Amino acid sequence: MPIRVEAAETFGARLAAGRADGDGNSAGSARQQAGMWVCSGSPLVAEICAGSGLDWLLIDAEHSPNGLESLLAQLQAIHGYPAMPVVRPPSGDPVLLKQYLDLGAQNLLIPMVDTPEQAAELVRAVRYPPQGIRGVGSALARASRWNRIEGYLENAAQTVTLLVQIETAAAVENVSAIAAVDGVDGLFIGPSDLAASMGHLGQQDHPEVVASVEHCIRAVKAAGKPVGVNAFAEATARRYLEAGVDFILVGADVALLARGSEALAAKYIPTADDDVRASY
Repeated sequence: MPIRVEAAETFGARLAAGRADGDGNSAGSARQQAGMWVCSGSPLVAEICAGSGLDWLLIDAEHSPNGLESLLAQLQAIHGYPAMPVVRPPSGDPVLLKQYLDLGAQNLLIPMVDTPEQAAELVRAVRYPPQGIRGVGSALARASRWNRIEGYLENAAQTVTLLVQIETAAAVENVSAIAAVDGVDGLFIGPSDLAASMGHLGQQDHPEVVASVEHCIRAVKAAGKPVGVNAFAEATARRYLEAGVDFILVGADVALLARGSEALAAKYIPTADDDVRASY
């Protein structure tokens, strides 16, 4: 007879176990979660990153060469490691989210969410009727392990973490209302696009951008939801950790390879180019 399979822990459950307070201290048994981007599209690289000791990995399909097949391969490569996989689709298209969920992507980060109405529609997209519009195909899908997870349909909402991304000045204005949407499990701030929307393209550390990020951190924490941020510069990352973020991205596979290979070349090949390139 077929074995029965248990649904894996979600990122939301892990975050809830160790929420950080306003002083950057863990309020639970866990700690703030540090992670990195996986943008290469390679399951081999994803597995290497999964064994790094970091808490979570963001597999990106918005700016990276990922389709359904490569996402599936990376989820399979990461499975079994402690690192928690989160997947970012290119948009919040309900059809695309249905496919991602059926692949077994339990933790989704949706880019460019500007209003509570958008957030509410995303909640509907990741839930089955009558609470939502997700199409039913569990017998065909890895999400339910082909119906080997007992009671999957009835409990599917508990197997999904929905994170939404704050990336524009409009989203900053609406951050409290977005955080208040039932079914949104956390908010993640993207300083790069936020800086661009504020007229500071490429200046994630501009004082106005940093002030907006810290405003969002306070607002989301006041709403009782987990809040995360992207920060590759160590000083900025530590500032946001001290501000109380619950989860953070501090690097990317492609950036580490680019900067590392450049540093290797610089050891052996003379060059007049001393410019330090940004990793984000």
